[in-house]
Amino acid sequence: MASPEVKIALEGEEMIFTGGLRSLLPLAVRNLIRFNKLNTSSTSGMAEGYKQANVVILHKSLADNFEKFCHANNGPLPLLYRSKPGDWKCPSLSSNSDIRTDCLQYRVYEYGLCTGTLTSLKEYSDQLKDMVIFYLGCSFSFEKAVQKLGVPVRNIEQKSNVSMYKTDVPCLSVATFCCNLVVTMRPIPEDKLEAVVLATYPLKESHGAPVHIGDAGLLGIQDFSNPDYGDPVQPHPGDVPVFWACGVTGMEAISNCKSPLAFTHSPGCMFITDQKNEDAEAYLKEIPEVHCISQSPLYYSIVSAAAVKRIRDLESLIGIDPGHRGVKHLFCQDQLLKACLSISHAQSVLITTGFPTHFNHEPPEENDGPPGAIAIAAMLQALGKYVIIVTDLRAMNLFKQIIEEAVQQGILKAPVPLMSYQGDASESALMFLCDDGNVKKPRFDHLIAIERAGMAADGNYYNARKINIKHLVDPIDELFIAARTIPGVTTTGIGDGGNELGMGKVKEALKKHIKNGDIIACDVEADFTIVAGVSNWGGYAVACSLYILNTCEIHDRYLRKAIGFPRLSKKVAWASALPSVTKEENLLQILRHHGVRSGITASLEMEVDGLSFYSTHSDMIEKLLGVLH
Repeated sequence: MASPEVKIALEGEEMIFTGGLRSLLPLAVRNLIRFNKLNTSSTSGMAEGYKQANVVILHKSLADNFEKFCHANNGPLPLLYRSKPGDWKCPSLSSNSDIRTDCLQYRVYEYGLCTGTLTSLKEYSDQLKDMVIFYLGCSFSFEKAVQKLGVPVRNIEQKSNVSMYKTDVPCLSVATFCCNLVVTMRPIPEDKLEAVVLATYPLKESHGAPVHIGDAGLLGIQDFSNPDYGDPVQPHPGDVPVFWACGVTGMEAISNCKSPLAFTHSPGCMFITDQKNEDAEAYLKEIPEVHCISQSPLYYSIVSAAAVKRIRDLESLIGIDPGHRGVKHLFCQDQLLKACLSISHAQSVLITTGFPTHFNHEPPEENDGPPGAIAIAAMLQALGKYVIIVTDLRAMNLFKQIIEEAVQQGILKAPVPLMSYQGDASESALMFLCDDGNVKKPRFDHLIAIERAGMAADGNYYNARKINIKHLVDPIDELFIAARTIPGVTTTGIGDGGNELGMGKVKEALKKHIKNGDIIACDVEADFTIVAGVSNWGGYAVACSLYILNTCEIHDRYLRKAIGFPRLSKKVAWASALPSVTKEENLLQILRHHGVRSGITASLEMEVDGLSFYSTHSDMIEKLLGVLH
């Protein structure tokens, strides 16, 4: 690992000093800085193993609100120490320090504008008597922990300042303090992502785990090659951009506050403390895992190992095959996990269902699909996401009545908007999914199909007995096909036979192992394919998995980008949205009241190992809920 190269002026001579800054004690480095003996633009890599700090200096009248702002956004602004007015030392962080001289460079702000940079604040000593100094954690502090794992830190390798970017993610405002999140970026080899998250997650006072992994555009960063602060850092082949919350967020808040006079450190020119970094392993209460949920754009999510295990348990439960039809051969591991991670990050979700099995009856619908769809919709509503249901035009009135009665029964907290799709023109799908058909403005982040008739390779739609039901099915498949061309939009298919929308990913296994598979196999792929013994079970498992994810502290922090307060206070409301035996009994009664019959694979009268299917169905819900506790 290359050491930072700096120039030191000693006794009138300039010397190149390359080997010792990273191993010098903080006091020695501060002395070099205090007497202007260093000629470098960043403290990255100096006094390795010791915490570095961002510095914000404000008038005492603003101090209480700024402290609240820090607590409300403790990812970018982890508060290490707050001084008393006029106190230039910070004894709990360092000995023999003087904040007026011990940063490489300072910024001066007047009424929100940066009016200059200085190497010393001594000329402002009178004004500083009425000002409070905030020392905030810095990501430079965790670089040593990352290096110990053999992970390269590219900005140190390239002898440059770290890259810092403004995002479009708003921090939680307090009084006059408001701004968007600023992040640092370090390119990390893809096979080292989990190790880096493990190393940084426990270091809460140094910003902790990353807040984003993947495409910079998802943070609203317009020009990745041109950082707002710091230097461009060149990634190596195979590197993934990893973003941490950054203390420069405080500078943005100071600028927006427009106080008559304020000071900060200059980006990268940190105050070096005498405190050592925490031992990451000693503080590791939960183990975070990293999972890729999208390749275009590249996007990863973070979740605890405990939550992953519970979701895998759910996936295993729904994989049983009550009809002994060979469903186990269609199983793809972790599709439930990845689908639900993707849905968890979505703000707007489209759900479609409807499989006309009883083609000689009116209505022809089966009762596998709608209960699972409504279970997912109920959880999405509780999580504050926008959700709509899309179904066939001929079934709109039926679904409208079902949704209204589900609200009356308390199964849904509010009506779900209902739409149909006819696919009248070549651009219909894009116009439906995006504002004015613009792929840069999608209306939905995620599409879910549950027990929805899917188009086969010959363009027809088949039930399990090879009967063509195309005349009863609207071309909603077109939405899933078009979604694959819209960056950032992902799709999930839930099915129990392989002829459902989204099951194209498993069509080869379907042709080999499922009766009539060569004819009925759906040809349309979803990004994630959830296979269940009964599709409704897949819907219940999605609802339960979303509850698990959103009550996971590690995932919650990543969703919030470490700004704002934890949302776990909403846990009770989320729990009330979970499926239950009583809810599903009531919903099935609603469906029967409207003439919806049991489907071929979801018959309530069929026997499964000596039990009625209804008993098996109720038992499954209880088992799924049991995983949550």
